[in-house]
Amino acid sequence: MTTLTPRPPYSDEELKALYPPHLELQLVQILLRHGERSPVSARFQNAGLPAFWPYCSAVRQLKSAVLDRHTNQFSTMEWKRRLETFGPDDEPVLAAGPRGELDAVCDMGMLTDKGRETTFDLGTRLRRLYVDRLRFLPPVLLDADSLYLRATPIPRALDSVQETFTGLYPAHTRAPAFPAPAILTRAPADETLFPNDSNCRRFAALSRAFAQRAADRWNATDEMAYLTKLYGRWMPEDSSSKSDSRSPVAVDSRPRLSGIMDTINSTLAHGPETRLPPEFYDPKGREIIERIGVEEWFAGYRESREYRMLGIGGLLGDVVSRMVGSAERSTADGEYEVARTPESSAVREGRGATPIRFGLSGCHDTTLAAVLASLGAYETAKWPPYTSHIAIEMFRKADGSEPTGSPQQGTATIPPTENNTNTSTAVKKSSWFGSLFSGPSSRAKPGSPPPGIGRKRSEELSAEERAKLDKYYVRLRYNDEVVTVPGCKAPGKHLEGDESFCTLAAFKAIVDKFVPQNWKQQCRADVHGPAFPEKPEPAGY
Repeated sequence: MTTLTPRPPYSDEELKALYPPHLELQLVQILLRHGERSPVSARFQNAGLPAFWPYCSAVRQLKSAVLDRHTNQFSTMEWKRRLETFGPDDEPVLAAGPRGELDAVCDMGMLTDKGRETTFDLGTRLRRLYVDRLRFLPPVLLDADSLYLRATPIPRALDSVQETFTGLYPAHTRAPAFPAPAILTRAPADETLFPNDSNCRRFAALSRAFAQRAADRWNATDEMAYLTKLYGRWMPEDSSSKSDSRSPVAVDSRPRLSGIMDTINSTLAHGPETRLPPEFYDPKGREIIERIGVEEWFAGYRESREYRMLGIGGLLGDVVSRMVGSAERSTADGEYEVARTPESSAVREGRGATPIRFGLSGCHDTTLAAVLASLGAYETAKWPPYTSHIAIEMFRKADGSEPTGSPQQGTATIPPTENNTNTSTAVKKSSWFGSLFSGPSSRAKPGSPPPGIGRKRSEELSAEERAKLDKYYVRLRYNDEVVTVPGCKAPGKHLEGDESFCTLAAFKAIVDKFVPQNWKQQCRADVHGPAFPEKPEPAGY
């Protein structure tokens, strides 16, 4: 799947059904795939496809922080990037676009101008929903203390988060003295925002096993023969053959079938100067290649608890922990990570801490499909399009015991930290919510996570701890369409009358089953053990 076609905005009737007035929206976490990009490697140059694409205008206007030793101050250096590559006899030459362009040339896998547009537009759609219609977020942002922003180490993910944030809060909707927001990143060895097979040997072994199973199932089929008929003339020569024949298309061919799909999708999203021959866009061929790719890459999450645990369990454990932290009224909701002064006593003890209300995490297609498949909610053979997103929303059932503000649907349990008035920081920090952060149970310090029950397994919770999750519900929307977790359909595990609203307790219990206890240690364990479970381990229960 290539560029996403967003569904129309919700009608008033749809909005009322999606955000009923007796449920108060408290926390939203958005996982978003980056926008359109160039291919991750150059393929099919023999079919006339340029290796370098001229769709990345950002490289003409880059800025870097530089230290001036004369003043001991940082300043900004503006510069443009040109890309160099190998020429004849390995001489250096400038990489050029199809018309000789030099100053807007994309690197491999780089967010393009089109990708910046679509991720900005995603932010605009999020603003229309959460600011304009639900009034969940304030129209003017004084600071980003109530936002959780994170991205993978891959530049297109960070760029996409920045574009989406700018669409959500354009410059004119931010205060003149708006402080720089914190965006969280991790070292590649610690990354959990995508399935990290490069730094998890056991998960890499599982991935290879499921990929090989897909190859064994599909390589000798009529469907693969059809793909070879379409693309075979542009495949590399078959080194094992004495004739000049080309290698057949296969799950594990070179390029791999998933690599062919990547190039097809990248070219479809951009201009005519970077298109493949028409055969590559044959509808039947695209349907076959997508169906096989989804099985190769994502079947493991549907079938294996270990696959879920090592591939995406850490991320979903963090997502649940932030929801539980929000329910507990603790800084474990994500505030601890993004606070401007995490060493302050207010954050350590929770006095007046700003609750997190909205999160944006820039990630990848493999992230979104892994999350949905691990929850038993990826019932499709379609690959996630560029700029796809999952909205994970947590609600609290209104009981009239706490201030709820406006009666409009989607009203937040937690009053907005920022608003359009001239309320001082001191007044904001003494809000009713902040008074709930008291006592040693919520103390935290840099280098150690805030206490809480978010990572405590559901079966280990005491009755008192379990009661903290009462009246909270979780609902997922994938590209603005509601998805339902199968394990939440049982009586008592969802909001009465709507199976898509899973109780927080039930959602946590489902995720707890595949949250790793020590991911790095488990990644090193039993690397060569059996890859497939002995008995079915269906996802979403």
